[in-house]
Amino acid sequence: MKKIGFLSFGHWSPARGSGTRSARDALLQSIELAVAAEELGLDGAYVRVHHFARQLASPFPLLAAIGARTSRIEIGTAVIDMRYENPFHMAEDAGAADLIAGGRLQLGLSRGSPEQVIDGWRHFGHLPSEGESDADMARRHAEIFLALLAGEGFAEPNPRPMFPNPPGLLRLEPHSEGLRERIWWGAATDATAVWAAKLGMNLQSSTLKFDESGEPLSVQQARQIRAYRAAWKEAGHAGEPRVSVSRSIFALVTDQDRAYFGGSGEGGDSIGYIDADTRAVFGRSYAAEPDRLIEELARDEAVAEADTLLLTVPNQLGVDYNAHVLEAILTHVAPGLGWR
Repeated sequence: MKKIGFLSFGHWSPARGSGTRSARDALLQSIELAVAAEELGLDGAYVRVHHFARQLASPFPLLAAIGARTSRIEIGTAVIDMRYENPFHMAEDAGAADLIAGGRLQLGLSRGSPEQVIDGWRHFGHLPSEGESDADMARRHAEIFLALLAGEGFAEPNPRPMFPNPPGLLRLEPHSEGLRERIWWGAATDATAVWAAKLGMNLQSSTLKFDESGEPLSVQQARQIRAYRAAWKEAGHAGEPRVSVSRSIFALVTDQDRAYFGGSGEGGDSIGYIDADTRAVFGRSYAAEPDRLIEELARDEAVAEADTLLLTVPNQLGVDYNAHVLEAILTHVAPGLGWR
């Protein structure tokens, strides 16, 4: 059995043919797709966060709105760029959204990816400390955020407060019990996956990874997942961690599917560069008739290793078509792989 969710980048564009022409469209359609996904029986609705782009950016109002419209489905991010985040303000926003959702948030964080502007986090008031890289700053923000979610008091109360205080040091409010255990880290390397395991975070592995061996993405991701689980066990954490991988998967069951995606699954992984000098392997798209799709996905080592699969969706094709894409996977593919 495997949990299956969707992952939307929330692109919007007024270009001809786009069904998501404005930021309002992207936000409202994200909510409606989450509602539709819950009705179909999916397990998760996840969004990506990018700044200075025509995509979803500020996640917590959207997560709270989805939480208020749904009752069962997990609601998450994959991922929030922690270079941009004030962990104190973020802890308050996350606590509020999680309480609205009834404890269903699954927050994926990361050190971030190349953005639309140069050092965009500087415009948000964040600067690396002396001798610290922007990636180091992101991990520092994440560690502060995790500590805040533990709910321990740390702030000295005012002796003459506006409102009565409980005894002892004060914590941030609202606090949502259990959210600390539902934090994930989007790791692009084996080393950061191990780091995440030591801190007790779940693991997200995307449709790309830094190329550390020259092997296919699924092979490198599977090795990363095994290293992560070994580090989790060595750290002595209670319980089992969760691991997700993201994939672009389209079951070709209608003529419209074939028109949109026929032939797009013929290629393999591709190689590119991040930040000009970091070689990365980008995963292939899967697009085929259901029987062939089942055979191909059965050979994906990382999908087999993960307990959660996030399906990237072409959100500009509209809610109805994306709901069809998700339903086709649940109906025609998941049972053949033992996921349902």
